[in-house]
Amino acid sequence: MAPSAIAQTPPKDVQQSDELLAAAVTKKIATTEFGSLPHLDASLLKVTKTTTPMNVPAAGDPIINTASQCTDHMITAVWNSTTGWGAPELKPYGNLSLAPTASVLHYATECFEGMKMYRGFDGKLRLFRPDCNCQRMLTSATRISLPGFDPKELEKLIIALVSVDGPKWLPEPGSFLYLRPTMIGSAGALGVAAPKECTMFVISTFMPPMDPPKGMKLLASQEGVRAWPGGFGFAKVGANYGPTLMANSEARSRGYDQVLWLLDGLVTEAGASNFLVVWETKEGKKQLVTAPLKDKIILDGVTRRSVLQLVRERIPELEIVERNFTMDELAETAKEGRVIEAFACGTAYFVAPVSQINYREKDIDIPMSKGNSGEYAGKIKQWLVDIMYGNEEHEWGVIVDEVGA
Repeated sequence: MAPSAIAQTPPKDVQQSDELLAAAVTKKIATTEFGSLPHLDASLLKVTKTTTPMNVPAAGDPIINTASQCTDHMITAVWNSTTGWGAPELKPYGNLSLAPTASVLHYATECFEGMKMYRGFDGKLRLFRPDCNCQRMLTSATRISLPGFDPKELEKLIIALVSVDGPKWLPEPGSFLYLRPTMIGSAGALGVAAPKECTMFVISTFMPPMDPPKGMKLLASQEGVRAWPGGFGFAKVGANYGPTLMANSEARSRGYDQVLWLLDGLVTEAGASNFLVVWETKEGKKQLVTAPLKDKIILDGVTRRSVLQLVRERIPELEIVERNFTMDELAETAKEGRVIEAFACGTAYFVAPVSQINYREKDIDIPMSKGNSGEYAGKIKQWLVDIMYGNEEHEWGVIVDEVGA
């Protein structure tokens, strides 16, 4: 089927379903973010510093690549349906205690965020757009009936952890640590219902760079579906990720880095990252094309959002197009030599150029004009690096005052 004959928008009833879902989530946030019960309050933070500090792994230590080595401290806060949010704590890193009947273990009442703290080349600690992550976590929590909170208070708690552990654990300019804010339904009772208790926690860990140096190779999924209209693909919930592991393992066993997820032929995400392609139209216009947010199929990635904003401001000749497009359309465009480059973006993979896509058992080579990157991906990545590590002063780079342990 020719690309022009393929529907590029979901059916009207599907669109209406998505609009109703979006409205329901927005209404829920507005009505539950603040209630009569005590709300999340970072000013009540209780601080208990560790008396048994851990050793920081040396550069090259294999444990760094396991994403299992956490820093000395963590943030926790507990919500209860009768008492509201309790005072948050900054305390020594350690295990959580959960009943075997905890809601999260049975009904996937869990959401999380992925973000990083950066040690700038100017020696300062920074976070990158933490307000976006905290607002998105509220959206995710609302989607699975976990309690509301003020995103600004969560941001303050994250900053508190960074200010204490950053000085020791992130001393080298140009380095980063991963941050994982999480919320889980911790009530110890079976039953498919909104949990009556929730635990929020924030931890920090080492994580190796994940973008392949020679570009990502993607396997376009012909069978599995990551998300669907009316579902929860837009929320960062654990249930979006576990079911993808089988397909990801299959892709890696065949020599590919990630799955390019399709929905009825529409291109959605690359692994757990947003996917973008730069192509030239038949009329000679250059476009940066990515799936839209309005259908609630893909995650509103902070990196994606930042990429689009930078392109609007700094590359005016590149038209941004947020619309549904099919893998057939992408394959035909590549066959005609009009694909300029493609890349995935997210917190883990950052800005990762794509070098190849396998579709219907045929490999489609994607140009990488700068050797290990396309021209646009290379520019965008460098702009983001400059902001994250302080080479460019920007409102997105939030400087954190250091306290230390």
